[in-house]
Amino acid sequence: MAKKKAAKKKAAKSSKKEVLVVASKVKAYVKGKKMMTSADAVAALSDKVYALLDDAIARTKANRRSTVKPQDL
Repeated sequence: MAKKKAAKKKAAKSSKKEVLVVASKVKAYVKGKKMMTSADAVAALSDKVYALLDDAIARTKANRRSTVKPQDL
């Protein structure tokens, strides 16, 4: 039974992207603005970061460079 759980957990982990933002920092920032953070807000923000980086990488490649620069963002 333990092997099934471990395999299921590993499969779930590999299908999800790694979170690119620091949840505690995001929550602290939002709290500093006198607001609350929902449970899935950090994951949604991370998805936005992935999209932003993917666009920047595409722009970098289109300009025949291998270094992502601020203007690519």
